[in-house]
Amino acid sequence: MLIVLPGNTIRITGGDGMDHADGTTPTEAVAEGAAQDAPAPGSGQGRRRRRRLVRAALAVVLAMLVPLLSVLTALRVNYTGDPADGTYTRNRDALWLGHAWVDGRKKDADVTALARRLRGTGIRDLYVHSGPLEHDGTLPESVYPRARWFIDAVHDKLPGVRVQAFLGDVLATEGDEGMRLENPKTRAAVLRSAGRILDTGYEGVHLDLEPMHSGDRNFLTLLDALRRETRSRDARLSIAAHQIDPLPAFHTLWGSVTGHPKWWSQEFFGQVARRVDQIAVMSYDTMQPLQSTYGGYVAQQTSLALEVTPPSTDLLMGLPFFHENRFGHWNHAETVPAAVRGVRLGLSRTDADRARFGVALYIDFAATEADWRSYREDWVR
Repeated sequence: MLIVLPGNTIRITGGDGMDHADGTTPTEAVAEGAAQDAPAPGSGQGRRRRRRLVRAALAVVLAMLVPLLSVLTALRVNYTGDPADGTYTRNRDALWLGHAWVDGRKKDADVTALARRLRGTGIRDLYVHSGPLEHDGTLPESVYPRARWFIDAVHDKLPGVRVQAFLGDVLATEGDEGMRLENPKTRAAVLRSAGRILDTGYEGVHLDLEPMHSGDRNFLTLLDALRRETRSRDARLSIAAHQIDPLPAFHTLWGSVTGHPKWWSQEFFGQVARRVDQIAVMSYDTMQPLQSTYGGYVAQQTSLALEVTPPSTDLLMGLPFFHENRFGHWNHAETVPAAVRGVRLGLSRTDADRARFGVALYIDFAATEADWRSYREDWVR
C-alpha cells in the first residue's frame, strides 16, 4: 500500500500496517511528520497563531460586554432626575404576610404589634398566605384554621384594612410537576377553592402562580371566571404579576436561551391588568448589580406597567422587604430606597397624578427596621 506522508516522504507498508523499513506503523509515521511540521513555540508562526486566538477571544468578550454595559448605562441614566412633587402614597399600598398568621402560630399580641406597625402608613390591603393550592386546584380547609380569627382581629385593630387570601402554586410550565391550567377540571377546582375561602370571610383572593409564561390563554380564562366569582361577592381579585419585557420580545429570547422566559410582554400584562382589581408587580429579583441600575430598572418597569394598566385597576409596584444574596438578587443593590426612588421617577414621568397606584411590600417576616423606616420616610412622608 502506498502512503504519502507530510514532507513528501514515500513509504511502502505491508498488509499488516507495519513499515518494512523501520518497524513503525503508518499512524506513528504520520504523527512524526506532523510534529516535524508544527511551528516551534517561539517561532513567528506560533506567535501569530497565539495573537489570532487572543484577538478572537477579545472579540467575543467585547461582543458580550458592550451590549451589557450599554444596558447598565441606560438604566443608570434612567435613575437620574428628581421625582415630581406629590409622588407619594395614595393610601392604596399592600403588605404580603406569611402563613403564620392563619395556621395558629400568631397570637393576639402579634396582631396588636402589627396594627401598631401599620398605623399611619398607606397600607390598605393585607395578602396573607393561606395556601398553597394543591396541583389539582383544591385547597384543604386545614391549611388556614385560624383565618377567621385573624380577619376579625385585623378589622378590630385596623378598621378599613382588607384581608385577602394569598394563594399560589408552582405551574408545570417548565417541568413535569405542578399545576396544569390547560386542564378545565383544574381551573374549575381553583374557582371552587376561591369561593370556599371567601366564605371564610376574606375580602379578596390574591393569586400567585409561577412560572407563568407570557400569553397563557388558560390563565386569562381562569381570571375571567374568578372575576365573576369575586364580583358576585363584592370581593377583590388581585394578582402577583411577572415583570414586563425591558426590551421588546425579550422574554422570547431569554426563554430560548434559558428555558425560563421570566418576563411578560407588555401586551399580556395589560390583558391581565384589565381582568383584575389589583395587579402587584414583583419588581425584585432583577439581576441588577447596583442600586442605581436597580432603581433605573424599577423606574422603567413602573412606566411600562402604567402605560397598559387601566385607570380602574390598582397598580402596585413591589418593594424588596427581604434580604438574600444569590443569582438574580443582590442584597446590596435591591434596596427599599432604590426601589422607592425608581417608583417615584417612573410615576413622575408617566402618570404623576394617577390615583389608583401604590407599592406592595414583600414580605413581613423578612423585613428589617431599616426597610420599614425607608418605606415611611421615602414613600409615606
